[in-house]
Amino acid sequence: MSVLSRRAVAEFAGTAFLVMAVVGSGVMASRLSPNDVGLQLLQNSVATGAALVALILALQPVSASFNPVVTLLERALGILDTPTALALIAAQFAGGLAGSVLANLMFGLDAVTLSTHERAGGGLWLGEVVATIGLLLVIFGTVRSGRPDKVAFAVGGYITAAYWFTSSTSFANPAVTVARTVTDTFSGIAPASAPAFILAQLLGGTVGFFLIRALYPGAPALPAPVPAPDRKVLS
Repeated sequence: MSVLSRRAVAEFAGTAFLVMAVVGSGVMASRLSPNDVGLQLLQNSVATGAALVALILALQPVSASFNPVVTLLERALGILDTPTALALIAAQFAGGLAGSVLANLMFGLDAVTLSTHERAGGGLWLGEVVATIGLLLVIFGTVRSGRPDKVAFAVGGYITAAYWFTSSTSFANPAVTVARTVTDTFSGIAPASAPAFILAQLLGGTVGFFLIRALYPGAPALPAPVPAPDRKVLS
């Protein structure tokens, strides 16, 4: 299998499991705590953050963006070429949809049901801009300061928190947004609401690009490799 194929498979699998964590924990939360929306959100956010840490740790040696905005920014910064970026983005969207379908089926729901959960309004769109900027700052700030081995924990912690401090509950990911249109559950978003969310995410990505360039002007284009653990030699 070629390097690009391996990276695309990693992005497909990682995004699929991420969406399964988002959608599946939302369904579980709504069934276990049907009368407490705050508790449902807590359960949903903790499960998503924990899954992100695990998935990034497992797949980072191959590819672990799981987000078209992150991949587009990698292209803009010269980390990826255009064919690679397009292949990874296609894998992310496909993986996200597969994740929603699998989550629906695991909980005895129809494989595809368009969401009726409308999410619209200036406050929510602003929340998506803010959530996306923050996510990019956490990812690229951690990598460009020479700590790529800490990205998984930084991203998992940020997304768990951003569920709570952003009005939109921090989708911050076009592939996940599209995937959440085909599940009429706690985590769903109506198809008519998705385009504005994605535009807000792309706007956040644009602002994030300039912010990262301003904060880390001398940083290398490519992320630093994850250092190998120290080994002791026994005599």
